[in-house]
Amino acid sequence: MYVIASPGTQTLQRRIDVTIQCDDPVIHAGIVSILRHRPELNLQGRDARPDDAVLVLVVDTIDDQALETLRRRWRTGKGQTVLVVGRIREAELLGALECGVRAIVRRQDASPERIVRAVQSADHGAGDLPPDLLGGLLGSIGRSLRRGTAAREMPLTGFSEREIDVVRLVGEGLETREIAEKLSYSERTVKNVLQGIMLRLGLRNRPHVVAYAAREGYLR
Repeated sequence: MYVIASPGTQTLQRRIDVTIQCDDPVIHAGIVSILRHRPELNLQGRDARPDDAVLVLVVDTIDDQALETLRRRWRTGKGQTVLVVGRIREAELLGALECGVRAIVRRQDASPERIVRAVQSADHGAGDLPPDLLGGLLGSIGRSLRRGTAAREMPLTGFSEREIDVVRLVGEGLETREIAEKLSYSERTVKNVLQGIMLRLGLRNRPHVVAYAAREGYLR
């Protein structure tokens, strides 16, 4: 949907289709009320969910039910996801990113402007994480990569031997647990390797990583 950007102009601004999912009806109503009149967004009803709409998923923590919702959405290749969460730990963060979450907003920071910015970032395929979460993620990945590459230099635009091993198994359709078992790694190490590749090369998700590696000749 497009709207006139300002009176007296012919410039059109695209409104982003957004759906809200929250199990708590009070919180759901609150999120809807603060986003309903935002000119940047086209808020959809519960029964109207365009495949390309950005999903704003509101949860207290990333439990099994939330992860299943994120996995199901990622597998179907539907629109981007913004996660509004009360509490989140590093392991949960990695799990959410692995399921295709593009932006995360802590519930206490969920002002209209903050949510709109996250939705806009997700809609453009960009990432948007709170600074402390991003710093912790980069630190975790850096520690993991240093442990795995102490004896050799990490290429800036290529793949290390360990990364190639992980990506090849991803391309064969193995899940994180299966890759970890096959390579004798922890599941966290596998996730860190993949997130390190995505951050270093600006890749969006696992299929993108596999496609890039194949195109560059690493999976021959």
